Parts: sequence; C-alpha cells; structure tokens
Amino acid sequence: MNLIPPPTQQISSEILTQAGVELFILRLDLMHPWVNGNKWFKLKYNLLTAKEQNYTKILTFGGAYSNHIYATAAAGKLLGFHTIGVIRGEERLPLNPTLSFVVEQGMQLVYIDRDTYRQRHTPELQEHLRQRFGEVLIIPEGGCNVNGVRGCTEILSEVTAKFDTVCVACGTATTLAGLTLALQPQQRSLGFPVLKNGDFLRQDINNLLTQYLDSGLPVPANTPAPWELVCDYHFGGYAKVNDQLVSFGEEFTYTYGIPLDYVYTAKMFYGVMDMIRKGFFAGDRLLLVHTGGLQGNLSLKNIKRAG
Repeated sequence: MNLIPPPTQQISSEILTQAGVELFILRLDLMHPWVNGNKWFKLKYNLLTAKEQNYTKILTFGGAYSNHIYATAAAGKLLGFHTIGVIRGEERLPLNPTLSFVVEQGMQLVYIDRDTYRQRHTPELQEHLRQRFGEVLIIPEGGCNVNGVRGCTEILSEVTAKFDTVCVACGTATTLAGLTLALQPQQRSLGFPVLKNGDFLRQDINNLLTQYLDSGLPVPANTPAPWELVCDYHFGGYAKVNDQLVSFGEEFTYTYGIPLDYVYTAKMFYGVMDMIRKGFFAGDRLLLVHTGGLQGNLSLKNIKRAG
C-alpha cells in the first residue's frame, strides 16, 4: 500500500500574530485516498499481527458513519483480508456513503442492536462472533488497543517543526495515548473529545498508557509527557454539528485551503482557535493533527444538528 509521508503545513493569521502563536498542521489526511489519518496508524500493527498469525478474516466494530470501519474495509481489500463490520443499530436503506463504500470494498456488514453493541468488549459476545464467523482477528472499535497505541507513537516521526503542544480530536483517545508516549517531557498533548461529557476518557487514557507500558513494546520517550483533555468543544455530542461549526469549517477551508471533517477535526480546530483568542496559548508553538475522516462530510446532511 503506497502511503505518502504526511507534510507539516504552517498557517498564519492576524490572530496568531497578536497572540505570538506559531501554528503547524500535520496533514495525515493526505497520506492515502482511503486509508489515511490516524486510522492507518491504529490499524498498522493490528494488520501486521493478522498477517503474522495467518488470519484471513478481520472483524471490527463501528457506527454507520465510522471512519474506522471505512479505513478497515479499504485496507482489508488492499492487503487481501476478508473484512466484517459489526455496525451499531439497525440497517437503514439506502446505505449512506460510508457504508456504501465499505460494501464496495467487500466488507460484510452485520447489524446489532445498541444494547448488544455495548457488550462488544465482553468475551461472551466475541466468542459468539467467532463461532459465527470462524477464525477471525477481532480489532476493537477505533483500533483501541495496545497495537493501536503503538502505531500512534509513530505519527510524529516525519515532523521536523519545533512545537510545544500537540492537539488532536479524541474519540477513543488511542491517538492521544500514542502521541503522549512519543513526546519529550517538556512537550504536552491536548485532546479535544468530540463526545459529550468526554471527561470519562481520562480513565481510558490512563488504562491505555498502563497497558502499553506493561506490554514491553518500544516506548519512544522515557516516560509519558503531560496531557490534558479539553471537553468544551463537542458541539452537542458525537456526529452533531451546528451552523456555527459548519461556517467555521467553510471559512477555514476557504482561507487556508485545508478541508476539515465535522465529526472530529473541525471541532478541535475550532476549539484551538477559540482558545488562542482567549489567550490560552500566548507565545506557544502548536502542532494540530489533522486526522483525516473527510469522507464523513459526504453524509453531512445526515449528521445531527445540535439544538
């Protein structure tokens, strides 16, 4: 699979100049047409494990607009895996652009009700799925496991720009955990949960960091760098937007030529720019990670508007 090394792009504006802030954007969205953003990094070592252990089938979980499901289907086809997507909720026809794409990539879709979906981490449900589908490697939703964290420790490997703080949108916080393990102690990471009441991710991050450090896998830095969550820019919850966010995304794209997805990246970018205006980053050098997911904008009309 041919991946383009992600470029780092600096932007400038009067607001940044007044705040004394340098702002760089890591364009993970440009790595590959379909398997891009942080999704590739979270899949990388899971897929290598599947190859090493001679699996031919991969099963994973996600919602109807999941970037992870989208990337897994595309990567599976490119690398010769049969993929199975366990989708939260009932089937709705016609399929939205995300699910239409994954079916075109050969992914088999299985729909389960939301109560059952909440049991996706349990041995009981996973054993049921193995009995149904045979020898299958199960990858957690969003690639949220030690292999996913390991891949995310490599996200900054191509970055040469000097920065103090790295910012990323958070769903499972796997990416934030990996970034934190790759930073130097004088640097820090900020996660912007796209879910309402995203503070619960603190425990998940601590668990992921502990599991990774106990795994014996390579740790780029001697110890995890400081990290924080900023939970004020979810815009009503997961996959919810409002006119203010859409206007911000459109203006940002027009001004800088950088498209943003509205489920993840636009919320983080909006939050960062708002915090700069309020003086939170005075004199700081910021690196914003563009995690891709632009395919989700095709379904914008179906994304819920926050009231």
